[in-house]
Amino acid sequence: MRVGAGIRAWSFVYKAAAEIGELGDNTRAMRQAVANDALLRLLVSQPGARLSVLGHTRWASVGIISEANAHPVNSEEIDADAAMPYLVSALNGDVDNHADIKVRNGLKIAEPITTDAKVIPTVVARKNAAGADLVSAFRQTVGEFDGSVAIATASADKPNTVLLALRGSGQGLYVGIAEDRFIVASEPYGVVEETLRYVRMDGEALSDASNPSSRGQVIVLDGDRAGTVGGMSMLAYDGTDLGLNESHVAIAEVTTRDIDRGEHKHFLAKEIGEAPASFRKTLRGKIGERDGNLFASLDTSVVPQHVIDALAAGKIARIRVIGQGTAAIAGRSLVQLLRTFVDHRVQVDALPATELSGFQLQLDMSDTLVIAISQSGTTTDTNRTVDLARSRGASVLAIVNRRGSELAAKADGVLYTSDGRDVEMSVASTKAFYSQVSAGALLACALSSALGSGTDAARHQLLTALRTVPDAMNRVLEMRPQIAQAARQFAPARRYWTVVGNGFNAVAAEEVRIKLSELSYKSIACDITEDKKHIDLSCEPMIFVCAAGLSDGTASDVAKEIAIFRAHKALPIVVATQGEQRFDAAAAVISVPQVDPSVAFILSVMVGHIFGYEAALAIDALARPLRACREVVEHAVERGGIGSELLIKVRAEIGVPATRFFDALTTGDYDGNLEPSTAVRVVTMLRDVMASDPLQSFQNNTGKISSPEALLDDLTSSLTRSIDELTRPVDAIKHQAKTVTVGISRSDEGLLDRALVQAVLNAGVARDRLSYKTLKIIADLDAAVASVVGFTRYSIEGDVEGNAATISVVDRGGIARELASRVDRNSNLVGTKHRVASDRNVLVARGRRDGRTVIFVPETKGSLTTGITLLHVLFHDRLPAAVMRTVLQGYDDRFNRLVDWVTETEGSFREDRLAEVSVADLLISPITETADHWRTPTTGN
Repeated sequence: MRVGAGIRAWSFVYKAAAEIGELGDNTRAMRQAVANDALLRLLVSQPGARLSVLGHTRWASVGIISEANAHPVNSEEIDADAAMPYLVSALNGDVDNHADIKVRNGLKIAEPITTDAKVIPTVVARKNAAGADLVSAFRQTVGEFDGSVAIATASADKPNTVLLALRGSGQGLYVGIAEDRFIVASEPYGVVEETLRYVRMDGEALSDASNPSSRGQVIVLDGDRAGTVGGMSMLAYDGTDLGLNESHVAIAEVTTRDIDRGEHKHFLAKEIGEAPASFRKTLRGKIGERDGNLFASLDTSVVPQHVIDALAAGKIARIRVIGQGTAAIAGRSLVQLLRTFVDHRVQVDALPATELSGFQLQLDMSDTLVIAISQSGTTTDTNRTVDLARSRGASVLAIVNRRGSELAAKADGVLYTSDGRDVEMSVASTKAFYSQVSAGALLACALSSALGSGTDAARHQLLTALRTVPDAMNRVLEMRPQIAQAARQFAPARRYWTVVGNGFNAVAAEEVRIKLSELSYKSIACDITEDKKHIDLSCEPMIFVCAAGLSDGTASDVAKEIAIFRAHKALPIVVATQGEQRFDAAAAVISVPQVDPSVAFILSVMVGHIFGYEAALAIDALARPLRACREVVEHAVERGGIGSELLIKVRAEIGVPATRFFDALTTGDYDGNLEPSTAVRVVTMLRDVMASDPLQSFQNNTGKISSPEALLDDLTSSLTRSIDELTRPVDAIKHQAKTVTVGISRSDEGLLDRALVQAVLNAGVARDRLSYKTLKIIADLDAAVASVVGFTRYSIEGDVEGNAATISVVDRGGIARELASRVDRNSNLVGTKHRVASDRNVLVARGRRDGRTVIFVPETKGSLTTGITLLHVLFHDRLPAAVMRTVLQGYDDRFNRLVDWVTETEGSFREDRLAEVSVADLLISPITETADHWRTPTTGN
């Protein structure tokens, strides 16, 4: 509780953290905790009571999954002054430099708390306590973070204020404007239940193109004016007021009508059942007819005219299709279809977004068309890659399900799957894949037509085939009982699974592998069918063979492979086209309707999705007798009684479910999913409790001092462990989330474009010789440098720390060619260069004799300094205060050091005076001398 300024503020925190759970578990836990809190009920019933709620769900990207690491986290530190401001914060994304911030500020954080989010409220609280107002303290704090973040913070001292920050491209924040309240969410679906009006924050926006520190936005919500635009103020990260008004308000195009499970036990079953309709909706209105041929009819909101013109003019040399997970696999189907149309003039490939951003970016990508695929439009890895590609001149098209999503806002053109509002709730994405495939096929037709490659007849054949797919999918859905029987019969007992396919079915195999892995909690191999015999048949796996649409010689070859699998004690389950008789060697054949071979792989996928769902149910069903055993113990405890009485009750009732478990264990049903050590432990404990003398048996087997309580505790523990190993929640997946808001930062990619960084690289320095710290400092110094007029590269050999190293000139450029170097006369590594090599830090300096300004850049390999590049630079004379602050913050912590020196005597620091001092002096002069510019002149008597 905090009391101050006429306000009494109470903070209530409710948390739940479990690695395994079902959809809705967190909400139920929160609701129950809130409903059972008598103190909260008493307080909110008081006249004039007001409420601010900061809720959050995420899994741990930094730190283990635990209640201590669950968000929100507060500002409390070990041994902190009780008068310190109290704040709570929640985070989407990653604070990449959280460890540095913790050390720099000397934060005293309790050991169980390892989440990066903890640095947010603690640092804000410290700055607030040091005299900064709440908004300034918050803005200054988030400005120190590296990485892509979405942050929400509330303060007990100002409970009517909520602070939001967004920087980077990986996350989203939407502020819904409802009657008398604001609703903040990471996507529009979070606000539309209450209001259609919202403000979208932009984490990539720059208020000043010349000032990198202005990137990102902060919104301050005033609870006294909740539900009005006037109750919101928006700032850039550098503090610039962005003048939020009605023009910033958007109207949502989405609703929550699909967030209803209906009659289905799981959202996954509902969504698989909706897949044919989703596929059909994606095609609806997008196929036309001309001269007897079908064509993809996509308007310029999907493929803008400038993209069409670039394709037609041959200006597009590369088409890169990107995504992550299932979306990346859907991208592979697009590429395979597109390759059947285009010729060698255009290079077409599919790859994970992280591979493009990590290894295949070029400085000039104006000849590249990127097609980004995402179900949610909020996938961090994909969105960050899109930003990096766009900044290099690439055009971007998006295939995305959610209108108003981050990806949709970033792309030049968007093809919405289904109707752009087809919500998926299950973490395992299914119907999105089918609609992404159909959207990709439409794009393949449209792009090849714009390129002038392929034939109208070939496109007509594909589009005709696409129209037949939904009906074929519905017929596959009718086969669910047959697929379920195969899953129950073969899946649970096999520990090793694998998926194979070839041609288009290789795409199907990759997607089926993902779903089987997600739903069954298994690491599953995926191979080309004919390659399998060369890899891992030794583990005698269950092999799911995607073979729909195969015919003639290829089908015969695959039949031979299946016979080989079976001969080596593997268990092949084959998806084949109806009427195909060549796969008799398989343990089971699931026959699907006949469609065009170019789209038959879609039916392989649908069988795989249903098989994965039914396999997960079959594995989960193995836990039923164990759950029944645990319920016996729990019910006995609930009924009460002394220890010996409890033991008698448990022993009398546990026999039936325990026997069911023993029988299934004997027949091998648990071989594929229950760890042997777990099985031994639970069998031993059940045998103990069922023995004629349970306590004596328990003591003999464990060596523990026996008591009814100890026996029942150990029994419950062993049952819980075995249940956890067998539980398959289906809609929720351990260690995964539906919307992945953490991922790559590719922070160095955002730095490589800076002119000063390019000058270093152009001097011949290899990228891998620049540490991230060095690269970041050079990039931060970029705004201060007017031009680079020369360079000298030095090579260093020997032991730098032992003062026996030597230095030699490797290359010169610009004015350096005309300058003599001491190194030409003395090769010993001494002086300033020795300091740079030893510290491995960038150094800005001024020549003592000639007054030239230079920047020393260390080149390192691991912990060794291998060289130094000296840049001759001309600095700007003066810079705006905000820009100069960013430069000083990035180099040698000079801003904070300067503030400390000035406030030691002056009490406060006037930031605006940074614009009045020479840039070179601010960077080079001793801090003590620089601080004199802020000294108040003293007057004599």
